[in-house]
Amino acid sequence: MTLNKLSPGPRSALRRTRAALPAGCAALVLTLAACGGGTGGTTNKDGFAQVAQTDGELTVWVDATRMDAAKLYQKQHPDVKLKIVSYDGDANGSNYLQTKVQLFNRTRKGWPDVVFSSQNNEASWAVDAGFAAPLNKGLIPDATLSKFAKGANDVCTVNGTLYCLRNDLSQTVLWYNAPLLKKFGYTVPATWEEYQALGEKVAKEHPGYLVGDAGDSFTPEIYLWASKCGANHITGPKAVSVNTTSEACTKMAELLDVLIKNKSISITGVFSTDFAKKNRKAEKILLMPGPAWYGGAVFQSGLKTPAKQIAVAPMPQWKGETAPSTGNVGGGTWLLSQHSAHIKAATDFLKWVTTDNAYQGEKSPGFPAYAPVAENWLKAQADSGYYASDLTALTDASSQVWSDWGSGKFSQEAIWAATVKPGLTQGKTIESMLPAWQDAIVKYARSNGYKVAQ
Repeated sequence: MTLNKLSPGPRSALRRTRAALPAGCAALVLTLAACGGGTGGTTNKDGFAQVAQTDGELTVWVDATRMDAAKLYQKQHPDVKLKIVSYDGDANGSNYLQTKVQLFNRTRKGWPDVVFSSQNNEASWAVDAGFAAPLNKGLIPDATLSKFAKGANDVCTVNGTLYCLRNDLSQTVLWYNAPLLKKFGYTVPATWEEYQALGEKVAKEHPGYLVGDAGDSFTPEIYLWASKCGANHITGPKAVSVNTTSEACTKMAELLDVLIKNKSISITGVFSTDFAKKNRKAEKILLMPGPAWYGGAVFQSGLKTPAKQIAVAPMPQWKGETAPSTGNVGGGTWLLSQHSAHIKAATDFLKWVTTDNAYQGEKSPGFPAYAPVAENWLKAQADSGYYASDLTALTDASSQVWSDWGSGKFSQEAIWAATVKPGLTQGKTIESMLPAWQDAIVKYARSNGYKVAQ
């Protein structure tokens, strides 16, 4: 998958250097760079112009969830001078990282050496901004890169060059409360039609119990992505196809509207304080479509659901569907800065945090993107005794994420939060807001330089 037709990092740096010099020097700068020389103390190596390297402090930016990873690295590598900075991880498309990089580019200082982002679309701007360093030109061995799950690093690839590493896979599955489902005499729905029928039955027979939640900004990534709704199909370097009113979109919107209306699907948001309060923690959650990390982050840590209750099943499919599809919520990526004066140390950290069993296999809250440690992670989850079923559905879903929902420069989560979520709280149906959602996507895409097909 190619995200964007962007200029390679060295050329971006070169343009900035030439712009800062008198006109008569520009040709000399270009000649030096073309011959492999550097400018201002830089050296062309590993596919980009590297600044003079030192043994100074390594600065790593992480969100709250990845803080444990950075601390564990520091504990295992006491000789490394590590400065850990906590930030929002660009959650919900905040664009904090992009804004700060723009500032650093202007002031020519401040860039972190390595940064984690909860978003999968950072390569769509970080390459052109001259921030993300290429990783498959010498920094990370092909033998390591080949062991990432198939397609995991597609979101990091621009014109064949890899500019980030995926942290974890966030394929969606169907979480459910096994003893509660058995108590009510229900079976796990295999199709969306069965899912809707069960939601309608729950609303009548057990009012107050839930079969899902649609209150978060990533709701479309759970339901509409899995339904193969073509709202976000990145078709080229700067091209996107947007169609939110196709059958794949409308039938899922209709399903959600029915279950929101009868209150078997909440519109509160699983991370809101109201969600836990209104639903007496996890006592009234019967089913919950959601990403792989819901098991630990939502049920085990957030809602404190007791052990041996939560189980996992495949995401429902539309009746007659022959190619199973799931959505994806986050997963996150790690980027290494072209401006780092500590490339070796930064690369060592990047490789460790994405591939080492000490974190990814034993501590990571999500399904690792690096396949060898994913096996260890699954075993650790099974051995924990927390889950009421095996986790085969997670493995199967990891290869079923629908590929036609892309990772463009604009954030679908931010668009949904601004366009659809307010309408839900006002009592509007999702189906009625599909045209407005489309208009908003088109507006955001065009403002970011995308050619839009509708």
